[in-house]
Amino acid sequence: MSTRPGKPTWAGLSDVGRVRAHNEDTVLVDPPLFAVADGLGGHEAGEVASGIAIDTLASAAPATADAKGLGRAVRAANRAVIRAAREGLGRAGMGTTMTAAVVEGTRIAVAHVGDSRAYLLHTGGLERITGDHSMVADMIRQGTLTEEQSRSHPNRSVITRALGTDPNMVADTFEVDAEPGDRLLLCSDGLTAMLTDDRIAEVLHSYGDPEMAVRILVDEANAAGGHDNISVVVVDITGERRGGAGAGRLARSRAWLAVLVWAFALVAVVTLAGWGTYRYASERAFLIAENDVVVLYRGLPGEFAGVSLRWLEEETTITVGALDPLTASRLTQGVIVEDVAAGRALLRQYRGIAEEREPGEALDPAPAPEAP
Repeated sequence: MSTRPGKPTWAGLSDVGRVRAHNEDTVLVDPPLFAVADGLGGHEAGEVASGIAIDTLASAAPATADAKGLGRAVRAANRAVIRAAREGLGRAGMGTTMTAAVVEGTRIAVAHVGDSRAYLLHTGGLERITGDHSMVADMIRQGTLTEEQSRSHPNRSVITRALGTDPNMVADTFEVDAEPGDRLLLCSDGLTAMLTDDRIAEVLHSYGDPEMAVRILVDEANAAGGHDNISVVVVDITGERRGGAGAGRLARSRAWLAVLVWAFALVAVVTLAGWGTYRYASERAFLIAENDVVVLYRGLPGEFAGVSLRWLEEETTITVGALDPLTASRLTQGVIVEDVAAGRALLRQYRGIAEEREPGEALDPAPAPEAP
């Protein structure tokens, strides 16, 4: 845990949880820069990816609340993770989420990839200011799944964007005008999978000391099961307001955002329930092992309401046995990508890996796959 000297205005804590043997999360608390990264890929991969990403972010991030500059730093972190895997540091296929913020007075710049989250506690209400890059989050936005249903959905851990998976990865970036007394929360899904937003808001509102707030949140996530690593960063916004205009814009933007979200949800539920799922599937793609070779499909693995939403795009000659054990393990369940073009790009990487391996080269046993 870290805080600044004197009266604390920020704190960060990462905990292994009660199920995992290793902590793949990495947090950064280096004012004005704060970040949470949730590593993907299992022991000796996830923690490597998140550590490299955080180190790169720390060296490349802007010193001011510049969302574009912060986005460039996250893209640099993405390249660093990809390069490390290529050079044999960690494992091929490793990745990480990244949610980062630069706090400058009441101005907050945010860059976000994956399903770690940023929240803002404003006048007692908790506002989620990032959108998850995950299968269930897309289905919620399409109106085919509710927030409550998503908490137990079998694909709740499938993320659709992460650092280390796509050289052309783009981070969501934006700037927020906060107010003195607001509180910023960054966290991994090890917290949000265990506690509801309402309970998180209660804790943030009840404990004014950031050190105590992060400790209580981690303890409660563990008490609820601690199924994943848990990382929490809390930052109190104490800077001077930049004038009433900024606060007014924030209030108006929040009001309009709420109206638009509810309007879209209503329309989606009424008119797009079936079409939304089909369209979502048709825009996605995945690679999977079939008959010991890698196959590319447009669509999604598994079935939805008893219907298979997949369309064959390419059956390759890449044998699963020619790939590294982690990639082979992931392919048994299916590796979801943004679209067919991204799938073909990943196939090219797999071909390169397969061609580099000498015939008969021994492979280490595949580790048990770990959900993000």
